[in-house]
Amino acid sequence: MSKYRPDVPNGGAITLEQMLTMRSGLFNYTETLELNTAMDKEPQRVWQPEELIALAFAHQPYFAPGQGFHYSNTNTVLLGLIAEKVGGKPLGDLFKERILEPLGLKGTVFPDISSNGIPEPHPQGYFFGDNVLTMTNPALPEDMQKEATAGTLAPNDVTDVNPSWAWAAGSGISTAADLKTLGEGLVNGKLLKPELQQQRLDSVTPTNPNNPTGASYGLGIAKFGNLYGHTGELPGFNTFMGSDPINGVTLVVWTNLAPTADGKDPAVTIARSLIDKVYRPSS
Repeated sequence: MSKYRPDVPNGGAITLEQMLTMRSGLFNYTETLELNTAMDKEPQRVWQPEELIALAFAHQPYFAPGQGFHYSNTNTVLLGLIAEKVGGKPLGDLFKERILEPLGLKGTVFPDISSNGIPEPHPQGYFFGDNVLTMTNPALPEDMQKEATAGTLAPNDVTDVNPSWAWAAGSGISTAADLKTLGEGLVNGKLLKPELQQQRLDSVTPTNPNNPTGASYGLGIAKFGNLYGHTGELPGFNTFMGSDPINGVTLVVWTNLAPTADGKDPAVTIARSLIDKVYRPSS
């Protein structure tokens, strides 16, 4: 990593593979009080990628490179900056040339960081509480959960929050139909050469070696049963995308509430229910 960014903590020992597999140990900037406080007070603030990684670099890494797993959006933002440096173009242009156009994703955009808008028509996004309140525990306090269940506590409309704080880690905007196409393209080898595609699928390993049947993650991809894919969440919106290349099954779930009052990711909860009760993998 130090080849591209000499300022990265432990950068001399961090590989791009460790960043893609979330095993670099770099602190997650979205877990900082500074970011969450600013998001509550200045929801339309435009964040520069360098500001985001500076928040992360002010904190010690979770562990030595390769010695654990911790999902950190800092990895993805750094990878976005590296992609721009190597590709010589803005990240949005690289996404368009290498992913959106080859797959024909006409309903997907990677907006400029100054943009707050979602292409019309679109649903509103809702979020209980605020970012600081749910920073360390996405579940609301018990009394607020009861109020939410009773309908006396309404979620906040966070549709117009500027997503620049997520940048390469999650500010893309898409449709359910495009996510289906993307999910299938990612597992069917439509974007990568066969050798690299197989390497990506084979990279998925348990995030906890002591729990081989638990969560698994690889080179920017997770596995849910026979489905390869990913989840995504910003306050107000939650997505699940998974595709099974063997059985030809793709599942996409969108919700416009995230997280729920009890701290759950609704799209993931729905997807797991569907996988368990409706989708029956052949192996």
